[in-house]
Amino acid sequence: MYRVVLILLGVTLASGQSAPSPQEMLKGAVAAQQSGNFDEAIRTYRLILSKYPNIPEIRSNLGASLAGTGHYAEAIVEYKRALRLKPNAQVRLNLGLAYYKTADFTATVETLKKAREEAPSNLQIVTLLADCYLRLGQNKEVIDLLTSVQRADPSNQAFNYLLGTALVRDGQAAKGQFVIDRILKDGDSAEARLLMGTTKYIASDFRGALEDLQKAVELNPELAEANAYYGLALLASGDQANARKAFERELKADPNNFESNLRMGVILRQDEENDEALKYLHKALQIRPSDPGVLYQIASVELAGGQVDRAQHDLEALVRAQPNFLEAHVSLATVYFRQKKKPQGEHERAIVAKLNAERQASNEIGAKGQ
Repeated sequence: MYRVVLILLGVTLASGQSAPSPQEMLKGAVAAQQSGNFDEAIRTYRLILSKYPNIPEIRSNLGASLAGTGHYAEAIVEYKRALRLKPNAQVRLNLGLAYYKTADFTATVETLKKAREEAPSNLQIVTLLADCYLRLGQNKEVIDLLTSVQRADPSNQAFNYLLGTALVRDGQAAKGQFVIDRILKDGDSAEARLLMGTTKYIASDFRGALEDLQKAVELNPELAEANAYYGLALLASGDQANARKAFERELKADPNNFESNLRMGVILRQDEENDEALKYLHKALQIRPSDPGVLYQIASVELAGGQVDRAQHDLEALVRAQPNFLEAHVSLATVYFRQKKKPQGEHERAIVAKLNAERQASNEIGAKGQ
């Protein structure tokens, strides 16, 4: 691929152009990307694209480098530009992964469905697509997608887990347990423990999740996301000190882990380490732009630090975008009263009372239905 791109760059050059040539710049950018020096790669790719904007491979490489720094929203833009220039299943998969990292699972599904049409034998696409269906609660779609694939590859632990979980959540407990048992028959593994622990965590079985996730970390301390979920389970169990250590371990391996950045920001805010908290929260916001939970935490840090006007601005924007965000209205009422803006504060207090009543009514209906 790069030989073709280099030739294309050579064709577009006028004679007598000063060094470094675009070919040399491209080689340098690729080397920087492969060595993990994403900032240098991004600068060079952008410089090349300023002169040669219609080379899809360079657009795709820029997207991958942006994703490497956690700038997933910008990566999505570049992947889309690359695909408009030239359809490519791997680039579409990378686009899906970028959407996945921002927790936009609906967009991930739509992207991966197209990628699967282009590369039907790519099992990574199938696995990620099934995972997204599961996260969206679309259990029947997981079952339909994986039943035949899992039969063809019964030793695939990821397929077994995803299919088994979907069957259990769909009310087919016996079938689901039969499939999940296949995971355990080959012996304990970090991957199996992580998958079971995350399922229990999502189902609010925090004690069971903690046991499985602790085992996952013991079996493989470097397994992706294991420490992040372990930290979440520890937090749910009230062990904030060890949760912080787990999040720090996850971020050492993957600085772009969203949950670890967010939870570290929250923990540091609670410990009144506001400057440090903002570093993690801004990183989380970079990974998932406009995430309401992150925006709320940033406003909370601003309020705690005495930046009342900035907190007001951010909370007002947040409640406009998320009008039913109860806690944001509570904080905004606090801001208004602190600023001696009693009418606005009373207005927010009335909204809080209304949302609280609606939440209580919803909880009562849910309790009656159980």
